[in-house]
Amino acid sequence: MARKTAKSTKSPAKRRPPVGRAQGGHAPIAPFSHDKGANAAQENSPSYRLAALDTEWLLSDAQRGVRFMLEYEKVEQALDRWGVRSTVVVFGSARFSPKGQADHVRWYNDARTFARIASERGGAKLEHRPRRDNVIATGGGPGIMEAANRGAHDVGAPSIGYNITLPMEQEPNAFSTPDLTFRFHYFAMRKMHFAMRANALVVFPGGLGTLDELFELLALRSTKKSPPIPIVLYDESYWRDIVNFEAMVDHGVISASDLNLFTYAETPEEAWQQLVDGGVMTRWLQEQHTT
Repeated sequence: MARKTAKSTKSPAKRRPPVGRAQGGHAPIAPFSHDKGANAAQENSPSYRLAALDTEWLLSDAQRGVRFMLEYEKVEQALDRWGVRSTVVVFGSARFSPKGQADHVRWYNDARTFARIASERGGAKLEHRPRRDNVIATGGGPGIMEAANRGAHDVGAPSIGYNITLPMEQEPNAFSTPDLTFRFHYFAMRKMHFAMRANALVVFPGGLGTLDELFELLALRSTKKSPPIPIVLYDESYWRDIVNFEAMVDHGVISASDLNLFTYAETPEEAWQQLVDGGVMTRWLQEQHTT
């Protein structure tokens, strides 16, 4: 009877790659001829940093346009993720609080009440709707800004805070939606975002910053560079005390028709009704966006 041949337990010999070829078919990388660490100057050179991680270069004067674009795009993408189609912009003094002098307390509380009404009735809560409309948008700071963000927060609605870096201490209030709280370096880009989705503007008493934002939007409306959004000045007596629009007409620096660009309101309900009369519930931004 023939004897069975025992099976070999040795692994088959591995085939060596051809001379000059590494495994995988690629030519081997030649070793550096310099000593380890001799290329430290090259590795540490600013030009060797990845462009996206080179903060010195990104913050240089030459890259101002890039930074401007980044401030636009970061905010735009966040607003799109939240489905924000249009906003109700609320301006007013940062110096008011619920514990200040009587007028300041009244204006603070009225801004808070107005934001509640607009958030409940305007479509910000995305109930059975594909996009959010009339979302409260402020500068994200204290005073009237805080009051408006707080009013939206009271009713569980999102709100936007367009904060900006200032030489003095600056931080966002605690009531804007965290995902919709932004910090800008450029005033111009901040103003652009205020204007782009604005479906209405309600301006409470305020100082230089408030006047700056108000006249920015009035100029856009007057030159037809923005949709015909309603602009409401809250507390007529205050505004007539500090701005004499009729005198501007008398001196020929604005047209009489420019006085129709805004209205006055004395209560939160009246302010909201004037926005409704101005079309905030029927005007969709994408149909007339010109900013």
